[in-house]
Amino acid sequence: MRVVPALPGRGAAALAAFGAAAAALVACGGGGPEPADLVLNHGYVYTVDANDSVAEAVAVRNGRIAYVGSNAGAERYTDAHTRVVDLGGRMLMPGLVDGHVHPLQGGAATLKCSLDFLPLTVAAMNVKLQACLDASADQEPGGWLEVVNWDRQAMSTRDRDPTRADLDTLRTARPIAITSIDHHTLLANSRALALAGVTRDTPNPAGGSIAHDAQGEPSGIFEDLAVDLVERAVPAPTDAERAQHARIALDLLNRQGVTSFMDALSNETEVKAFSTLADGGELTARAQFAMLIDPAQAADPAAAMAAVKAVAERYSRASDKPAPVVQVRHVKFFLDGVLQAPAQTAGVLAPYLVDAGTPGAPNWVAGTSSGQLYFSQDALNAAVDAAVKAGFDPHVHAIGDAAVRRALDAMAYARQRQGAGFRGAIAHDELVDPADYPRFKALGVFPVMSYQWAQQAPYSIEAVKDQIGPERYARMEPEGSLMNAGATIAYGSDWPVDPMAYFYNLSVGVLRRGNPNHPASFGPDYAGRLNDDPLLPRNLALRSITMNSATQLRMDKQVGSIEPGKYADLIVLDRNFMQVADDELAFTQVLLTVVGGRVVWSDAPFASVAPAAARAGVGRMHLLNARNRERHVH
Repeated sequence: MRVVPALPGRGAAALAAFGAAAAALVACGGGGPEPADLVLNHGYVYTVDANDSVAEAVAVRNGRIAYVGSNAGAERYTDAHTRVVDLGGRMLMPGLVDGHVHPLQGGAATLKCSLDFLPLTVAAMNVKLQACLDASADQEPGGWLEVVNWDRQAMSTRDRDPTRADLDTLRTARPIAITSIDHHTLLANSRALALAGVTRDTPNPAGGSIAHDAQGEPSGIFEDLAVDLVERAVPAPTDAERAQHARIALDLLNRQGVTSFMDALSNETEVKAFSTLADGGELTARAQFAMLIDPAQAADPAAAMAAVKAVAERYSRASDKPAPVVQVRHVKFFLDGVLQAPAQTAGVLAPYLVDAGTPGAPNWVAGTSSGQLYFSQDALNAAVDAAVKAGFDPHVHAIGDAAVRRALDAMAYARQRQGAGFRGAIAHDELVDPADYPRFKALGVFPVMSYQWAQQAPYSIEAVKDQIGPERYARMEPEGSLMNAGATIAYGSDWPVDPMAYFYNLSVGVLRRGNPNHPASFGPDYAGRLNDDPLLPRNLALRSITMNSATQLRMDKQVGSIEPGKYADLIVLDRNFMQVADDELAFTQVLLTVVGGRVVWSDAPFASVAPAAARAGVGRMHLLNARNRERHVH
């Protein structure tokens, strides 16, 4: 056997009680079991099976888990050709399953001008923009400057909302398009508006809106699906560029332990990019896609689903082998926008509050706006029902309590007509009326939550706290309440809306607060607990990003737990997430990532377990934000 030694780990001194051997032994005849290709032993193997059993060793054969149990039992699976990895007491767990992410956008964003999620003033933003323009002067006069990671909420509450006039003061003739961190707002300069053909007479598209100034001219701000008016004018990436963006995303995901994901806002070009990598043997995570159906397309549900079905038939592949494949199984509906001011496009049951007082004596009273709902109840019912009838699972973006209720009503409608066979999901659920908490379990609907939003931040304090009032603020980000109501919570990072920092995000779910010493935090000014919604226990936080997300994506028979017969999607951590102190959780790092028995990422002390295909140098990769520091991988 070939033994890969490990340095002493934080968890090496104390393995938890071994509890999986009896259930995991694989029957074998005469001379013992067939030897494994890979054995990982002397670890804390957190299985996420039905009992959250803990074992010591795992054996992998032909890309599948052959054995889970004791170190002694695993020895029966080794011969001279078996690679043996000594975990040194470290925690081994199932690979992460991200139930809501935007990988192609995230990969592309690493190559664009970035405002780094910083709480900038308008003037400070322009300084950074001018620096990006000066660094790419060869793109004058016609090359688009695409900008990402703009914290609009922080800017508008600490300074003001910018307009195209602010961008027009920059020393450039180039068109500029700036995307907010939540990807619900785009800011464009006058040159970009001209190229997009947007004037004062351009109507709002279905599912979005164009902001106007006091004179009725477009201000440069576009909300929700109106951003497409500008984005369509930006030259589209080539197929080769999209494939490179996908490679960058996969590298970043693998480094953080993601082995399966669902792209939650897809079109055919995104599916094609990952399919190209799959055809070349470069796909290093299981890739699922939710095809966007906007309100205009949903007006003809049958035609919309026929188009989705054509894409699925063109690119989906059977997942009956351990190697990752592309699958189109879901459709996506955008029902509302965001809670935060100044946009306030999330649909809420009671109006947003406005300050009728003075700076010294604020007086928050009910205003006239209750946000947006981009589908009528009848239209959403018909669209969700058509999706289920066509064999696709519906995935609905709903942030406000009115939107969540409308989405649940649509799921109930489809359940009544189509039965219990589909797996519906509602993403984000930032504000849910308590009367609707038990409906998730009753209807078998997955709330797909992004735990990092349950920390104090400009977007959860200045941009929303006073605007929704104390009663609603006390129940914002209701992961714990949904858990207590019996909902099966799945996790979705929503990257690149937030920096990619999976274990930091999970720590926020457990603690409902950020860690001011972590690069993904908002610093000491935002160090406290968000509100008193119940905390998630650590085991349920891990289950949400493994077995629960796998179940949401219909992958639970293949991945999501460490059990014999499942694909060997495994990760090794630098510390024991189940045992370390609270303040250590956020700093958990992934040392080894295995997908279908293939090592796709390794770091010291497992660097000698080399990835099958190195992807170093795929581009400028932002692993974390620049609030405290910025890391690059070249």
